[in-house]
Amino acid sequence: MTATHASHTIATLPVLRRWLSDGWRGLIGWSIGIAAIVALYLPLYPSMKSPELLSLLDSLPPELVRTIGYEDITSGAGYTQATFFGLIGFVLVSIAAISWGAAFIGGAEESGRLELTLAHAVGRVRYALESALALLVRLLALGAVTWLLVWAMNGPGELDLVPVNLIAGTAAWVGLGLFSGAAAFAAGALTGRRLWGVGVGAGVAVIGYVLEALGNNAEDLEWLKGFSPFHWAFGEAPLANGFDGSGLALLWGGSAVLVALATAALSRRDILG
Repeated sequence: MTATHASHTIATLPVLRRWLSDGWRGLIGWSIGIAAIVALYLPLYPSMKSPELLSLLDSLPPELVRTIGYEDITSGAGYTQATFFGLIGFVLVSIAAISWGAAFIGGAEESGRLELTLAHAVGRVRYALESALALLVRLLALGAVTWLLVWAMNGPGELDLVPVNLIAGTAAWVGLGLFSGAAAFAAGALTGRRLWGVGVGAGVAVIGYVLEALGNNAEDLEWLKGFSPFHWAFGEAPLANGFDGSGLALLWGGSAVLVALATAALSRRDILG
């Protein structure tokens, strides 16, 4: 009975089903890209635990080390954070989330797909909420793949990651991508333009990273980190210390607020004008 009810529920979500059906190839492509990065960097960790690396880090300007997140690179959690979650992985999940978020309303409106969908008895609120759910499902799928890939490299890479902490780090990573994607989603709903969605989403991601870097390098600017989604995600080092409830609340709660803003904007705006 439960399975039948679940199947019926999915069948009554046409927008979600359409977005997921259209996006599975892209999701595979992003997963392959993440797999390539994980396989390239994480197995190198054993060779990085050397006196030479410590000497190199000591020779670098402290500001540079803090900016690129290499303060704890000699631990498995610190290395994984610095090389993947806080750097290339951050770039990949941000690009994926922003491109999806900007396309779901702004891109659909530009192409005429939104008007056609709404003409088939799909309400605006329903369209926005199902599209936001599609963004969430795609990112959760990407997060699950990432967790499995990193965990697969945990032993060979001698990373000594704790499974629950890896879940915490992955949840923060997904939440960080979701926040930028939700910003792109909201901008697309407010303007009806994909380009604005991409610009706003990218701005959120970049500014968050910059605020974190500035806060790390000047005591009088440390307060800026409180406004950085990047800091909300990784400021408490979830890969090493586990779940950070306040940071996750800001990321996931902030994303919900942005989705609500997008839904309200789409329900009121004239998309035919």
